[in-house]
Amino acid sequence: MFKKFQDTVFEGIQNPKKRNFILFATFVAFVLSVLMIAPSRMVLAKMLPGKNNDTFTVYTTLAEGSSIEQTNKVTECVADFLKKEREITDFEVFLGMGAPLDFAGLIKGSHFKNSENVAEIVVNLTKKHHREEPSYFMVQRIRPDIQQKCTALFNNTTITFVEPPAGPPVLAAIVAEVYGQNSDGIRELAKNIKGVFEKTEGLVDVEIMQDEIYDTFEVEVDSTKVSLSGINIKQLNDVLYLAFEGMQIAVKNSAIANDQIPIFLSLSRESKKFSSKDINTIKAKLSSLKLMNQMGMMTPLTELVTIVPKKSNPMIMSKNLHKMTNVMAETDMVSQVYPLMDARDTILDTFKEKYDIEKIGLFNLRLTDKTSKDIYEIIWDGEMEVTLDTFVELGAAFIAALVLIFLLMVVYYKSYTLSGIILLGSFLSIIGVIVGHYIMDLFTEDTFFLTATSLIGFIALIGISSRNSLLLIDFTASLMKESGMDKAQAIAYASATRAKPIFLTAAAIILASTLLAGDAVFGGLGVALIFGTIAAVIASLIIVPILLFKADLERHFNLNDE
Repeated sequence: MFKKFQDTVFEGIQNPKKRNFILFATFVAFVLSVLMIAPSRMVLAKMLPGKNNDTFTVYTTLAEGSSIEQTNKVTECVADFLKKEREITDFEVFLGMGAPLDFAGLIKGSHFKNSENVAEIVVNLTKKHHREEPSYFMVQRIRPDIQQKCTALFNNTTITFVEPPAGPPVLAAIVAEVYGQNSDGIRELAKNIKGVFEKTEGLVDVEIMQDEIYDTFEVEVDSTKVSLSGINIKQLNDVLYLAFEGMQIAVKNSAIANDQIPIFLSLSRESKKFSSKDINTIKAKLSSLKLMNQMGMMTPLTELVTIVPKKSNPMIMSKNLHKMTNVMAETDMVSQVYPLMDARDTILDTFKEKYDIEKIGLFNLRLTDKTSKDIYEIIWDGEMEVTLDTFVELGAAFIAALVLIFLLMVVYYKSYTLSGIILLGSFLSIIGVIVGHYIMDLFTEDTFFLTATSLIGFIALIGISSRNSLLLIDFTASLMKESGMDKAQAIAYASATRAKPIFLTAAAIILASTLLAGDAVFGGLGVALIFGTIAAVIASLIIVPILLFKADLERHFNLNDE
């Protein structure tokens, strides 16, 4: 076996046709592997894969001004679907408020929810080790049915599913921050972006983080009539508040309690309701409330106030002292980058009739309204931005590792050529990393993404594969100096001799990495180490010998002087 492999290497590096064929095939393999990421998208990149959780939360948001009864009807619709899932152990509904804070709710502002049109449903599942279906598959399966049926109950109802994130918590997978000075323009632009998101494949749970503008009615007190009627304004305010909100009117002493027990009074739930949302209905309801003046005369409340229709005052959002709003969307089992690119292309194609569009940086856009000349900016954020930042930083770390290894080898060998050979042999492990992710994607039910942990594994491989090439070069130099072998024989003998320890080292790495390959978060790291190591071994025993043969080793090893 040893002799056969030595002869094979010797013949391969001696034959020009075989050398050129191997180098050309390696170059083609490298190009094809890179094309598997872009533009073919055979291997998809993502910050971290989906995490199989034991819980998730359903957020329901109705139109501003909706009643608690309407919100309860929507949550009951959602609950009917959840009851059918045998893997759901229990769930709890929080009407008109946010659920107790969790990792995701802390970022999404769940603790700020305090209105009748919102609710959260916390769903608990059986332990992930006891069920076959991951939580993210369950959410993907039940989301369309729940949204289709339950959002149709009332207009402008949104239902979103929130899972604990596998990585850093963010507002959403994709967030478009819309900046500008004109509030109405920001609102219109955000609405148009939402429409683009809803039509983009792979994006779900699309919503705008802003208050809706809806019709309200303001009760204005006529102070002149109040004075003439002998009723004070505080009495009028107290009656209004007592009727619809309720208030404490007295206390009761108890023999079994240390503190006094408050007596709370308000209208019944049915009495509070308005049959319709119009000014005549409100006047009819308020006319039933009568106030007694100092002379004992009863005066209808509508005689003392004026009901004025108005628009609601929406909350003004800002970031770094700039007006803005967020358009958010989650991804449906896909990477964040690719739907973003599709949505951005759609924005560039469809918004150019109304806006002059200028690109800012890699993805961000500046839009100028052709009519009003107002300027708006679309800044992308969310998990997509975290993904890009992480990949850029890991890419910079990878380049730094290559440069440092190259400089170290230059100091050691005093040769740029040998240092470049070692670096090239290490870099070729990327072929195995990319192809390995594609192979794993074929055999897994979920998409096997190229993640941040995959890049960490690739960076770690640089040092491992460099060691193989370094030992091969040193052994070749020793054979040429001490045994007087010619270059081809020394390279072939060194490759055959070092093959066994290289294989054993690779086997140890591969076996240890199999424990990581099945993990949801660190699976990319395990696959990168396994397949990258295989590629590094092939590069060390086939590509590096050919490159060494082409190099002037006699000069590099100072054999000519001897």
